[in-house]
Amino acid sequence: MKVFFRRIHLYLGLVSGLFLVMVCLTGALMVFEKEIEQALHPERYFVEAATTPRLTLAQISDAVRAYKPKAKISGMKVYADPTRTMEVSLAGAPGGPGGAGQDERRREGPGQATSQQRGENRGEGARGQQGEQRGEGRPGQGGPGGPGGKGGRGGDNGPRVFVNPYTGAVLGEINPRESFFHTIEQIHRGLVAGRVGKTVMGINSIFFLFILGTGLILWWPTARRMFSQRLTIKWGSSWKRLNHDFHIVLGFYTSLFLFIMAITGVGMSFDWVTKTINTLTHSPQQRPEPPTSGAAGTGATIAADAVLAFARQQAPDAESFSVQLPKEPTGSIRVAMLRPGAPTENATDEVYLDQYSGKILRQQAYAERPAGQKIRGLFKPVHTGAIFGLPTKILAFVIVLLGATFPITGTILWWNRTNKSKKKQQKPLAVALS
Repeated sequence: MKVFFRRIHLYLGLVSGLFLVMVCLTGALMVFEKEIEQALHPERYFVEAATTPRLTLAQISDAVRAYKPKAKISGMKVYADPTRTMEVSLAGAPGGPGGAGQDERRREGPGQATSQQRGENRGEGARGQQGEQRGEGRPGQGGPGGPGGKGGRGGDNGPRVFVNPYTGAVLGEINPRESFFHTIEQIHRGLVAGRVGKTVMGINSIFFLFILGTGLILWWPTARRMFSQRLTIKWGSSWKRLNHDFHIVLGFYTSLFLFIMAITGVGMSFDWVTKTINTLTHSPQQRPEPPTSGAAGTGATIAADAVLAFARQQAPDAESFSVQLPKEPTGSIRVAMLRPGAPTENATDEVYLDQYSGKILRQQAYAERPAGQKIRGLFKPVHTGAIFGLPTKILAFVIVLLGATFPITGTILWWNRTNKSKKKQQKPLAVALS
């Protein structure tokens, strides 16, 4: 039976080995995306805390419009941390970043942000505000409205501007879809090949699960005395023995963590996983559409500063506030509040407001979300090791680097065994000929 499992382990490893190395190496980079981005560009993310009050959102909006007159502001994010910059999202457009070709019929009130603060990473990294748009708006993924929805979440994916909240100075601008880490993520998730590439990588993750399972079966010793040999590396041995131990021993210690990473990778690649989770937890397959605002009347909309003041009343201890206003006259304002101790950076409390009257249309705390939606929301932070902060990030980084070595050590192990078998077959033949 072990011969059968060894062949499965071998063949799947040879077929997917190169993909696994690439996935692990790109995954290692993505683990510390936020930290790398902030270390390379601290001026974008941090300022010296001042004794003077912060500028209003209206003043911040004016500063951004002065910096980029044709831009259409689509969202703002405010941090409680006095040393953090304010992040202003700009609506993308078919004509290019910055919204130069955006629909001029979209109405903006003085000093207000219109739509979308996306944020599985909550604005922390190069792709910070795209999270809810990726994977959350598709059928079965629980997204509110999907791209271009009435609530303002959608597929603009425009640039993001970083502003000093005390002076209004623009400190930097990035376009998430043109960033280095966006490219790394596209390679990691789908080989920069769109839906087809994502399916290929999802299948590769399924292969990896079989590789891990058969590897554990092969690891299990037939004799009790061999347990210690399978749990320790014999340092000082020949390079062939060290290669064997690195593959067998380190493979055992990392198998559980790699299994978790692989299964969450499968979950993020295929919609049927989310649908299955929602079915098992009796959760809705889709989040409801954002509520709509009442009659426009005179067309006057509430200012973003009033929305922010409301949010601070709702959650005075929140770590950040995201104000997202609709793209359409019938849309509603969405406010997301990240409370201290939230399990992930997208575990926010949400409130939808009428954009004309400020009336609460719908609100939902994170604890009230359906179980399926909360489980699906844990896939990415678990997959990247961000679930418990820096300690699990370090663990994930080490694990994926080791994961990148296993296809290499496994191939060398197979090659050595093949050569050894050939030599054994040649030896009797040489004796017979002599």
